[in-house]
Amino acid sequence: MHFFMPMKIPTTTHQQKQVRVVKGKPIFYEPADLQQARADLTDHLAQFKPQEPLHGDIQLVVKWCFPLIEGSQDGEFKHTKPDLDNLMKLLQDCMNSLDFFDDDRYIVSLVTEKFWAKIPGIYIELQKIEPIEEWPL
Repeated sequence: MHFFMPMKIPTTTHQQKQVRVVKGKPIFYEPADLQQARADLTDHLAQFKPQEPLHGDIQLVVKWCFPLIEGSQDGEFKHTKPDLDNLMKLLQDCMNSLDFFDDDRYIVSLVTEKFWAKIPGIYIELQKIEPIEEWPL
């Protein structure tokens, strides 16, 4: 399956969880902007939710398309924050909660890139892959 979600990409990431101490114990929570980013991603992803989750080993390809800024060109790699690993954690959590796959631990191949683009959004390609029969190394 593959799809493109035209949207403003949330720049708040999973890394921005907060902690407070209550009665000497740490309590982790999501600030309002992180809750909103999770809700936005979940809302956009929900329209592409498969009827059945993918089972087995999965390859996930994600292309993050950020709106053009002065000096950038359509299709040019984006070298500024947010970092890809931080963007991916929240996206995979949202996809997992919508049952795109059995669990995100089954994502054994991950390809992700970020670009400047005329049309901002997220391109996602998700497919089941077969195990390698003979290790090439």
